Amino acid sequence: MEVALAIFALLFVLFVAAGIFVTVKAVKAAKRGVDRTVAQARRTVEDTGLRARRLAQPGVVGELAQLRLSLRTSMRATQEVLRAGSADDASLAESTGLFERLSVHGHELDDELRCLEREPDRATIAARLPDLRERMERITHSAESLRWAARDRARKFADDDLAALSDQIDVEAGALRHWTREPVPESASDPAGEPTAKAAAADGLYSWGPVGEETPAITARDPHARPGYPWEKKPEAEGVPRAGGARRAGGASRDGGASPGERT
Repeated sequence: MEVALAIFALLFVLFVAAGIFVTVKAVKAAKRGVDRTVAQARRTVEDTGLRARRLAQPGVVGELAQLRLSLRTSMRATQEVLRAGSADDASLAESTGLFERLSVHGHELDDELRCLEREPDRATIAARLPDLRERMERITHSAESLRWAARDRARKFADDDLAALSDQIDVEAGALRHWTREPVPESASDPAGEPTAKAAAADGLYSWGPVGEETPAITARDPHARPGYPWEKKPEAEGVPRAGGARRAGGASRDGGASPGERT
């Protein structure tokens, strides 16, 4: 009894631990989803504000907004391309690592541009704009190089796969069009086929219907026998007088016994 209670207690503890583990994983996944949604909403709001300042405030403030918008757009596009390609191509892992290092410089520049937006001295901002623009161009150029290289690589793989698939389809289409058959030997010339045909006939595979009474066999005709026809008289046997001849002989004798007067 004590062993059974210990087993039940152990199973209960295991079930509770598994439930806690699953709950923690679900909470973390939900938290990551919420954080991702909040970050995306924040980026959307910030990008919309940058576009509005670029159009509404010309000059130094508009130039800073343009630099930040170009930097963020280029870095985000490269990140999406590398993230999508790394799922299918493991060779992009090194490119992803290089982009992460480039992202550090991009975030530093974006933070610096954000701080300059609140700078009241417009002259200082105007003096630093050429250097900031050069840094932004170098970062975006590197990001674009990685992005287009990843796209070219994916397109090259797609072209190679399409070429191989086209070759396979051509071969299969040619095989489908090759409908010529090899000549099959006739069953009559094959002595091994006779027992098969006889066995099939015996099994009823070639039956024409239910079998009735057996038809009697036809005997061969004697070649020396004279054929008889229904309109001919049957020949009499030798030494046997016919009935008609006897009657005629009796009549002649009666005529021979008549009187001479009757004969004259």
